[in-house]
Amino acid sequence: MAMNVVGLVGWIVTWVALLAALAVYLSPGYVPLLLPFMMLAFYRSFTQLAYFPWAVRMRRILQQYPWQVLDGVERGLGEHPGSNEKGPWFAFSNPAKPEEKIPLVFLRTMRRYWWTKRIGGSRTKPELKAQIEPLWFAGDPRFLAVIAAPGREGKAPKRKYVLHQRAALDRRIAPFNWGASARDVERARRAGARVADHDNSLTQMD
Repeated sequence: MAMNVVGLVGWIVTWVALLAALAVYLSPGYVPLLLPFMMLAFYRSFTQLAYFPWAVRMRRILQQYPWQVLDGVERGLGEHPGSNEKGPWFAFSNPAKPEEKIPLVFLRTMRRYWWTKRIGGSRTKPELKAQIEPLWFAGDPRFLAVIAAPGREGKAPKRKYVLHQRAALDRRIAPFNWGASARDVERARRAGARVADHDNSLTQMD
């Protein structure tokens, strides 16, 4: 949240400074030169606002689920066979059936480039892949979670990122059950998932 605030203030200050420089110190001939930078600062000021809801959601998730440090988490860039979503993914054990893997796909493009580079494929450098091994995880893959890379010599998480099932934040999509109990659903709701009460509305996963 602190970084979000710093980023927002920084881009606003940049835009104001460029505008002031153009209005007070520079001639109109500098407009074509500074206009692209002003447009970028204006755009980034608005996109920075989009980070705040996700920072709040991240905090709610971490209030409900403890961190786990996981080795050898399955990952990939192509479509996971167990998901209808396209994009980079991690697959985690189902809390109700540990032998079953549930994919969490990067549904948002915002800030995912860093992760995509390290999930990688056969051509990804081993030192890049090692930066997200082991993986820090807090959440329930049936609903939503926070992932992070190891920092401070593996003693703390860094580069936190929210992953979620689309149905966990969109009531129009019928969620899969994946063996979730009423208690699991209620905990997910406290973490910010917008799922209905545990009843027959949850679709059973084949």
